[in-house]
Amino acid sequence: MSRVVIAPDSFKGTANAADAAAAIARGWHSVRADDELVARPMADGGEGTLDAFEAAVPGARRMPITVRGPVSSPVVTHWLLLPDGTGVVELAATSGITLLDPLAPLDAHSAGFGEAIADALDTGVERLLLALGGSASTDGGAGALSVLGARFLDADQATVQLGNRGLGALAGVDLTGLRPLPRGGALILGDVTNPLLGERGAAAVFGPQKGADAATVAVLDANLARLARLVADIDSETPGAGAAGGTGFALLVWGAAMGGGAELVADALGLERDIADADLVITGEGRFDGQSEAGKAPSEVARLAASRGVPVALVAGAITAEPRGFAASVDLTVLAGGSEPAMADPLRWLEAAGAQLAAETEAETQGETEAETQGVGPS
Repeated sequence: MSRVVIAPDSFKGTANAADAAAAIARGWHSVRADDELVARPMADGGEGTLDAFEAAVPGARRMPITVRGPVSSPVVTHWLLLPDGTGVVELAATSGITLLDPLAPLDAHSAGFGEAIADALDTGVERLLLALGGSASTDGGAGALSVLGARFLDADQATVQLGNRGLGALAGVDLTGLRPLPRGGALILGDVTNPLLGERGAAAVFGPQKGADAATVAVLDANLARLARLVADIDSETPGAGAAGGTGFALLVWGAAMGGGAELVADALGLERDIADADLVITGEGRFDGQSEAGKAPSEVARLAASRGVPVALVAGAITAEPRGFAASVDLTVLAGGSEPAMADPLRWLEAAGAQLAAETEAETQGETEAETQGVGPS
């Protein structure tokens, strides 16, 4: 009997982390029914971070709130109050891309995220964990900071409109009214290390995912550069400044510290303890690509597994980069015969992936047993 830890991130827009873990487990047990499976849904600061903390921290309490969504339509959501007085606020739950249809690359904003932060401050939290990722906007976090007391002004000293489009008219930034951080400070749970500007910046890398064509990406980047010039005390090249459409930059301006989202979530889950006694770890996410090694959940799970000498397998909706460090991998797009069927019924294909990995493990185990029976082994 083997012990298998299943610790995927969410498959964004198709399956949350808990459902993904359960589907993989069902598939595994369909082949190897006697194995012990431990589900540890993961997150890296993006969608699902609140769920991961709620599951991991006894006594965590949901704090309901209605905020302005990415284009100002009301969104009923919540943040999380932990027993030690920490508030966990997730951008994806307030200003996330899954809350918006159709996409609005120039006009989506982060004001709702700021409203949830303000509500946590009003509640009297001791410190804040601010989960970035899955954003709909590329507004440099100006929407969030405006709620917290910053003023973004045009040449006539009028407030510019929310969203990146408004940054095009930006002539001055007044930060004197910003609310103070809570006593214990604020820590950014980031899932990327991109800078604010340039070819690796928020607009160039993530703008297309938010509906921006090449011409719009150029506008987004130019408007972010205008913001950065007017807030010269923070280096726009800081790793993570480009997270969540530049909201990482805004939070650094506020005084928050940059942290690793996946690492902190894994610590809260006690994942390293679970992995220590495992025979195999399975992790995954919706898309494994060039960004996945930069602080995403699968890379953190793989790091912890490697530190304990435990093999790790990857399941992803699509794999577009070499999955280095993984003993096995399953691409759901390949398994389903295309991206459309994979996305139409992700739980079915996640279950199939679990069964495939179990079958491969079963075959390896049988091969080892036969080799021992025949007296064949390492010399």
